[in-house]
Amino acid sequence: MRIVIAEDSALLREGLSRLLTTAGHDVVAAVADGDSLLDAVRTHRPDLSIIDVRMPPTHTDEGIKAAEALRYINPAEPILVLSQIVSGRAASELLTTGDGAIGYLLKDRVGNVDEFLTALDTIADGGEVIDPQVVRKLLRRRTSLDQLTPRETEVLALMAEGKTNTAIANELVITDAAVAKHINRIFAKLDLGDENTHKRVEAVLTYLRE
Repeated sequence: MRIVIAEDSALLREGLSRLLTTAGHDVVAAVADGDSLLDAVRTHRPDLSIIDVRMPPTHTDEGIKAAEALRYINPAEPILVLSQIVSGRAASELLTTGDGAIGYLLKDRVGNVDEFLTALDTIADGGEVIDPQVVRKLLRRRTSLDQLTPRETEVLALMAEGKTNTAIANELVITDAAVAKHINRIFAKLDLGDENTHKRVEAVLTYLRE
């Protein structure tokens, strides 16, 4: 199959290219950032894109943003996210955006080359391949709102309306400090511990998706 690779690590990018070429695939482009990925896909129309989550310039979620852009352009775009991190948000967004095949594998858990190549074939054929750790993260995200107390749910609903902490305190007739404590508990229960994540936005998105 014709494959585009988006990976900022030169060693891993080259290693993947050689592995796939040896397996009989055609790596039509191997790039290091999201913008180059979009250009490569527009130019080559590959059968599959393999995308890292963290790429330049900020090394946070450029890969996911690029993948979402690909899905916006072509909802059926086959994508494999190959990452070092378990991002429930990334998996959730990709699984619910578009109707193309999707995969999300963790680099450290790909221990068998044949299984990896089989996963590529599965995705190219329209299937889904999701690492069990990512599945568990998704399940935690889907059930996490059930763990919130009624007051925490009220606070989160007001956050979703765009209210500040002070506005929430006035609405619920509680102190700003109490609001801050509720919000910190919400973040903890929603498992929003990634330092690169804007926790308030993530909490609201989780609430709105349920």
